[in-house]
Amino acid sequence: MPVTTLGGHEIHVNDEGFLTDPTEWDDALATVLATQIGITLTEEHWNAIRFLRKDFEEKGETATLRRISNVGGIGVKQLFALFPQKPAKKMAYIAGLPKPQGCV
Repeated sequence: MPVTTLGGHEIHVNDEGFLTDPTEWDDALATVLATQIGITLTEEHWNAIRFLRKDFEEKGETATLRRISNVGGIGVKQLFALFPQKPAKKMAYIAGLPKPQGCV
């Protein structure tokens, strides 16, 4: 797995740039990752990211949009507004988690 340095963090990533070790993630790195894809994090973004990370710890896999909406209580329209075009992929990237199953 490739190793890269972002915002002073040395992290292990796959060929798509997703972290391969979620324990290397922290809030500062999330901000750097979000900036790289043109997103400025607000409290609404953080709510989605925190849900995703907590759910990953409990379930062992990255939640889908449906799960984030149903269990996390964040509507799909809101997720598309916060993370335009590919919200599941962008949230997982910023949260330092694997790409969700079924995400192209």
